[in-house]
Amino acid sequence: MKQFLLVFLGGGIGSVLRYIIGKALNSSQTGIPYGTFTANILGSLLIGIILGLAAKNQTLTQNHTLLLATGFCGGFTTFSTFAYENHVFLKSGDFSSFALYTIASFIIGFLAVFAGIFLVSYLWGNPQNL
Repeated sequence: MKQFLLVFLGGGIGSVLRYIIGKALNSSQTGIPYGTFTANILGSLLIGIILGLAAKNQTLTQNHTLLLATGFCGGFTTFSTFAYENHVFLKSGDFSSFALYTIASFIIGFLAVFAGIFLVSYLWGNPQNL
């Protein structure tokens, strides 16, 4: 039961923070979802750091990982909103924004995960299981 509560707590905090970032950065004038993009990239970087630390000599416990990676990062990032925003681009015929947003999200998101793992490796020595 404790593990469910940790995921619930982390997910709630992550979701609220994503909502705040979305309200602050998503532009209704241009229609470009900067907030979602920012949350997804920051979440990717954070999950790289968190899972890098978890793999490094068990630096984080399973409960820490559930709270931070599964809960917080799971609530903070959003694939469903990303998919919906791409649907809006396609429906409006804005194929260039669709392509740019999709490609940038995937490439920069993957690079952010790798950067997070690299940071852990660089700052704390080589993680054994990475």
